[in-house]
Amino acid sequence: MSFLFSLSILLSSITTSLALTTKQRHVCQTPTPEPLTGCPPQTLLIFLTIQSAILSLPHDNSSQLILITTGTYTEQLNITRPGPLTLLGQTSSPSTLSNTVQILWHQATGTSTTGTLDNAYTSVLTIAPTLNASLTGAGPTGNSVPADTPFGSSNFRAYNLNFTNDYLPYSAGPSLAVSTSYANTGFYYCGFQSYQDTIYIGKLGNSYMSHCSIAGQTDFLYGFGTLWIQASTLLLRGCGGGITAWKGTNTTFPNKYGVYIRDSAVQKENSSLEISSKCALGRPWNSLHRSIFSKCWLDDSIRPSGYTAWLATDPRVTSQTLMAEYEDVGPGWNETGRREGGVTKVLDREKFEEYGSPEKVFQFFRSGKIGNVGWIDWDG
Repeated sequence: MSFLFSLSILLSSITTSLALTTKQRHVCQTPTPEPLTGCPPQTLLIFLTIQSAILSLPHDNSSQLILITTGTYTEQLNITRPGPLTLLGQTSSPSTLSNTVQILWHQATGTSTTGTLDNAYTSVLTIAPTLNASLTGAGPTGNSVPADTPFGSSNFRAYNLNFTNDYLPYSAGPSLAVSTSYANTGFYYCGFQSYQDTIYIGKLGNSYMSHCSIAGQTDFLYGFGTLWIQASTLLLRGCGGGITAWKGTNTTFPNKYGVYIRDSAVQKENSSLEISSKCALGRPWNSLHRSIFSKCWLDDSIRPSGYTAWLATDPRVTSQTLMAEYEDVGPGWNETGRREGGVTKVLDREKFEEYGSPEKVFQFFRSGKIGNVGWIDWDG
């Protein structure tokens, strides 16, 4: 078995249903002397790197599963295939964040020392059908994506994996851990670490994160698409810009593009950080920014105003901007400060219910029809 373990990647080709039950998934993930024990049939042990396994998959609509054995993998992962794909991290504790698979990269951009490549080139993991679709671009609407660009992954899932971009131990320009565009992506019990722009949800990207840990310092949840974060922890490694920075998009239909953080905790990464009352919940990357923290616990790092303008000279706050909270609690919640700050909207129940669940915000490709949640693992 020593040869098998040295190969590190278990590749399973599943041509029927992707949807393993939680029990089946846990059995497959649990380390055993025979690592294939409990995994679906036709499992192959043939690759040294995760990206090699990804590239071996057919570019079609078949469902595929990759089980990754314990270890540290220094590589960038790129997924362009349209079919469902699940990445499982091997672990003896699949219902916790005690993850034993670490995926690392070291790259930033946007400064004189890091260069001026598009943010997309820095990401540890990218899920998008084309390079063009994954590019951030600049200006009010970002990169222009050709109208005939197809949708990417219909159902990407990752469990018990840590994605870390550790270019430097502080904000040194955009350095993405994960990038999602033109795809449906779900992350469960995963960790994401960087300092600036940790999570990017690009155009027509839908991403659901449950029981995850997300660490950052500057605008570390940003994008154009739709992100729902449930029962997770946002770790502040410092205060720069805001936690959220979103660019809304004008469409011919009412849209719900934005970032929604629900039933989660927002707190400093460690007690030695002197950031009390200094961190903003977000700032508007453009005036169509939409983000809502709902039923979250906020530590004392959060500034009394909650959100803030982009810059004093360029506020980007209009009647169309929605930087909001609903029933947040904790030492970082200050209703008087929110109202006096003039940028945070404190929602009542009726207004919040417009965005109150994933079913109300995730949209189908191009049509804008609400209710695109068939790819979410509600038990994950």
